[in-house]
Amino acid sequence: MNLYDVYPLFDVNIVKGKGCRVWDDKGAEYIDLYGGHAVISIGHAHPRYVKAISEQVATLGFYSNSVINTLQQRVAEKLGRMSGYEDYSLFFINSGAEANENALKLSSFKNGKKRVIAFRKAFHGRTSLAVEVTDNPKIIAPINANGHTTYLELGDIDGVREEIAKGDVTAVIIEGIQGVGGIRIPTVEFLQQLQQLCNETGTTLILDEIQSGCGRSGRFFAHQWAGITPDMITQAKGIGNGFPIGMLLISPKFQPVYGELGTTFGGNHLACAAAGAVLDVMEDENLLDNVNRVGKYLMEELSGIECIKEVRGRGLMIGIEFDRPIKEIRHRLLFEEHVFTGVSGTNVIRLLPPLTLPMNDAEEFVRRFKKVL
Repeated sequence: MNLYDVYPLFDVNIVKGKGCRVWDDKGAEYIDLYGGHAVISIGHAHPRYVKAISEQVATLGFYSNSVINTLQQRVAEKLGRMSGYEDYSLFFINSGAEANENALKLSSFKNGKKRVIAFRKAFHGRTSLAVEVTDNPKIIAPINANGHTTYLELGDIDGVREEIAKGDVTAVIIEGIQGVGGIRIPTVEFLQQLQQLCNETGTTLILDEIQSGCGRSGRFFAHQWAGITPDMITQAKGIGNGFPIGMLLISPKFQPVYGELGTTFGGNHLACAAAGAVLDVMEDENLLDNVNRVGKYLMEELSGIECIKEVRGRGLMIGIEFDRPIKEIRHRLLFEEHVFTGVSGTNVIRLLPPLTLPMNDAEEFVRRFKKVL
């Protein structure tokens, strides 16, 4: 049996990782400035992370959500304290797409409406509702194109107001920072106006923090730079550091009803061990300080390079836009300079390194990047 061919693959076989470095099967070492789509948050093979998962799987790898799981309770308590959302409730699932699916479903249960406002260049997942609110017609199959979504330009508060006034909008979903869309940041003013409008009309405000959450922006969630408190927050990727896990943070406005939501694997013992280790390391190693310090250095250094059109981002979520396609630049970075980066569209290089990225690796990246340019 062959693998179903869904991605064009680089001819590189990564077999080992440590911190912010990875190695291929030929022994070549690479700087990892992409972290597998912002997944690796505390670095590859962090010893506390390895210990937590190893000890848990040796004790109990899985049991049903029909019994008490104190690991879930511990993660919820620590996440609430670290993020500032102690009065919210937490629902565990397995991925970012699932988190967005359940957020939209819960919103519709609450207000009985079924249209969603999303934004141009948004990416919220590849499953049923999540892909329908993603602004990419190429990945929306006919069975998913059910007319539930109205796409507006990022920042168009008048458009949001006009659509909500029609009376059938259940939710507005927006990324704290657009990732796949090219590291585009909603303005503070827009986010604050959005929250006020949603509160006034009983519309659910959902913040997709799947890429931009878990400390990546320099605060626990990127929307916290705007001082807002959305009705629901979705999180995945970095909170598991490679172990599949998704989370939905739910406002006290929502009252749980048995049967509305459910999951087999969500919040399983290994996933909670992984998330708990990530939160412990983030706190004990003061990773938010590192994110802000190293991120500031990268933004300043990259902004000083003449051939770059624009540098955007916060913390260690950075987009480098050129006025020409970057395929050759990215290819040479990988195969000549051994640096992994991401991409958005044809002209933007994305940096989503582990939050543990040391300053010397950031400096080395800048040197190699300038050499390629």
